[in-house]
Amino acid sequence: MIAQLRGLLAQVEADRCVIDVSGVGYLVQASSRTLAALPQPPELACVLVETVVREDAILLYGFAEASERAWFRLLTTVQGVGAKVALAILSALQPSDLINAIAAGDKAMLTRAGGVGARLAQRIVTELRDKCEGMPTGLPAGATVAAAASGPAATRGIAADALLALSGLGFRRAEAQPVVERVLDRHEGKVDLDVVIRDALKELAR
Repeated sequence: MIAQLRGLLAQVEADRCVIDVSGVGYLVQASSRTLAALPQPPELACVLVETVVREDAILLYGFAEASERAWFRLLTTVQGVGAKVALAILSALQPSDLINAIAAGDKAMLTRAGGVGARLAQRIVTELRDKCEGMPTGLPAGATVAAAASGPAATRGIAADALLALSGLGFRRAEAQPVVERVLDRHEGKVDLDVVIRDALKELAR
């Protein structure tokens, strides 16, 4: 089983990337957060991997952080949550947000993810409420879940969401990422998603 890949990042698409390891290109599916955390091709990249073996395929799912991989494993234990939906949830919510949403029974927050309706959100809350204790938050040591909304993890989440939105509008990730980073730097990371997208569009249109 493949647990980690380190090699040259050959290609990045909306929901996957290709990592060249000694001349072999591995197709790795990933959340928008993990893809946003990767360097620019063709720089060296390293991702943690969850290997899923099916009768007709061997699929690789990549993660920038161990916390995201742990949540992927937990989410896919819920009936109706396959790998694609799990990645959609991890694209919409960082681990600390997931803990908050499940603990509070916030189904609306979970339905922000593509493919998650009210019924599936309720099932996630019901089945995982007692399993969240001890799950990683993805926050730095000493940080609390309550502080996540204003910390670096939240900034990374906004960047990932902005890149996903700009990709949907036809902009290539390679041209959009530096613009998003500049917008976040100007606001010192304290800015809403809609403002980041608006300012980035203004700059990209020049």
